Amino acid sequence: MIVGSLLLILVAVVLLVVGLASGSSVLLISSIAASLLAAVALVAGARQAAAGRAAASRAAGADAVPPTGAYGPGAGTVIPGQAVPGQGTRAGRPGAAAEPDRLAPDAPPEDPPDEPAVQPSRAADAARVAQLADDVLVVDGRPRYHLAGCPHLTGRRSEPLPVREAVEFGFTPCAVCEPDTALLIGHPGS
Repeated sequence: MIVGSLLLILVAVVLLVVGLASGSSVLLISSIAASLLAAVALVAGARQAAAGRAAASRAAGADAVPPTGAYGPGAGTVIPGQAVPGQGTRAGRPGAAAEPDRLAPDAPPEDPPDEPAVQPSRAADAARVAQLADDVLVVDGRPRYHLAGCPHLTGRRSEPLPVREAVEFGFTPCAVCEPDTALLIGHPGS
């Protein structure tokens, strides 16, 4: 598609030059039409490339083996990309020796400063939650999903969204209200 748009741009330039030289309005209009088609082809090509990158990223994510380790009692694996409260290095303290089976990534830079941390959860539990249809609450422009009554939602306009869609859209569970824990308790055999 992108190569096609480049060819259409070349055709539009040739038509423009010939149309201006000969004074032909038909060639000038054809140049405009070719330019518009080039723009459409460029947008289609860019979307196609983005979809291909997203599919490759999802496939790579499905093949990735998440790290194992524990963060407190009963915790298992931390989902890659999750921030663990109070953790800034692999071992949790600057300059400390890293423990081989722990991973504590920093919070993503796009998180607002007042955003709660991500609830740590085992990869298997996160996968089970991602299959549920229960509603959680999300706030537009914020990266976490919450349960009703979460203190972080006070004074914010939230909207319900099925948890599977929230996970698909990239929302992560709030460490304050711990929605993944509550949802899994409500669906013990999921």
